[in-house]
Amino acid sequence: MLDSTIQAQLKAYLERLQQPIELIASLDDRPASAEMRELLTEIAALHPMVSARFDGGDMRRPSLQVTRHGADMGLRFAAIPMGHEFTSLVLALLQAGGHPPRLEADVTAQIQSLEGDFAFETYMSMTCHNCPDVVQALNLMAVLNPRIRHVAIDGGLFQAEVEQRQVMAVPSIFLNGQPFGSGRMGITEILAKLDAGAAVREAAKLSAKGAFDVLIVGGGPAGAAAAVYAARKGIKTGIVAERFGGQTLDTLGIENYVSVLDTQGPKFALALEAHAKAYDVEIMNGQRVAALEPAGQPGGTIKVTLENGAVLQGRSVILSTGARWRKVNVPGEAEYANKGVAYCPHCDGPLFKGKRVAVIGGGNSGVEAAIDLAGVVAHVTVVEFADQLKADAVLVNKLKSLPNVDIHTNAQTTEITGDGQKVDGLEYRNRADGREYRLALAGVFVQIGLVPNTEFLKGTVELSKYGEIIVDAKGAASLPGVFAAGDATTVPYKQIIIAAGDGAKAALSAFDHLIRTPVAA
Repeated sequence: MLDSTIQAQLKAYLERLQQPIELIASLDDRPASAEMRELLTEIAALHPMVSARFDGGDMRRPSLQVTRHGADMGLRFAAIPMGHEFTSLVLALLQAGGHPPRLEADVTAQIQSLEGDFAFETYMSMTCHNCPDVVQALNLMAVLNPRIRHVAIDGGLFQAEVEQRQVMAVPSIFLNGQPFGSGRMGITEILAKLDAGAAVREAAKLSAKGAFDVLIVGGGPAGAAAAVYAARKGIKTGIVAERFGGQTLDTLGIENYVSVLDTQGPKFALALEAHAKAYDVEIMNGQRVAALEPAGQPGGTIKVTLENGAVLQGRSVILSTGARWRKVNVPGEAEYANKGVAYCPHCDGPLFKGKRVAVIGGGNSGVEAAIDLAGVVAHVTVVEFADQLKADAVLVNKLKSLPNVDIHTNAQTTEITGDGQKVDGLEYRNRADGREYRLALAGVFVQIGLVPNTEFLKGTVELSKYGEIIVDAKGAASLPGVFAAGDATTVPYKQIIIAAGDGAKAALSAFDHLIRTPVAA
């Protein structure tokens, strides 16, 4: 299962174990169980403090419990934790073995003080790059609090269970048998839902911070680059972000960032965060901004209000809020979100194995999604509004070569239909002759581009007709002391390297503004 390089790396990690751990497998006669037996046998051979047993009593098979020797930790995988989840397995081994996690002391105390019994189940897929964040957060919580139990379930291995629970997107989280949440979540977001007072305490702590010289809103490539460039000037720099890494967290492969031949989006996001932290940038993650209030006088502070009520202040502000997937805005899309309507083919594609799906959008992202899905699902239909596909020729040629793909151009999606619980089809109108058509489907993947995250700025800074922040050649927005960078701006070509460059430019411009503006009394 593990090649020699991975075995050597894992063996080095296991040297950090402080207490012996057991890997307890529950197996059946499926090939996946044989894979799990092989994997655990290899891991146990790497370190004397790791042992493997194959007499587990879990109902889900194959499954694996990771626990300290003689204990009964509630940390389980109903999966062969490889692919994106191999890191989750490694962290589980280390944390169960007493290696201290990278977690603030007050967060650790908050987890340990939670009262009640919490049985979490996370449905995920091995190709989902959003799932590990949830799995790792809940695994760690299970290590820290014996009343918390968590099992990460591979939907591909337990398809009957997925069908029964109507799981149509990953990650999907259940708590004590009831839906708890979906999509990427970290410990902060999970605790906020479990602990009613957490948001109030967090808001008070954030509001107590002094004014930043540069306050950056958004933690994608633009925000990270701005933070590094600002902090290197020796000024107080902070980032407030809903999720550090931005869109790169949803990008499977990155092959065009100069000097980095090939990497994965989540790995790139971690590198961005590590670089910012190396310069003592204060990162306030998991926070959504609600409003921006300009300074009341030259040299005054600009106020940034968060959704939890906290108010942050900056002598200058850099807006790098990025963009999100554009929605098609037809009946049924909102009703069946995460119930057959999806936006991430890499994450949710495996849930539709052997089924018929559609991809709305014929640009590069849509055609790439269709090609990817064609290797997993039974059939893919591409629905494109324009009279021809807009993707690169090499992608279009590849798509047309696939035997299980149909392409409909000049097709305007009019409705996504369902049976009340999940998607069952898509309706579209042929724009050339006006005829109406219906496709019987299990899933619809929307891939029609991006929309900037700037709604909270309307009426505050000048926006283009597309909602982008209008900036000048130095990245300055329409308000004094406010700058912007990345996909949320009018700068053309939404690329990681362009966003990073603009982030650096915005930071240099903000510094120039600071040294030329006297501080208000």
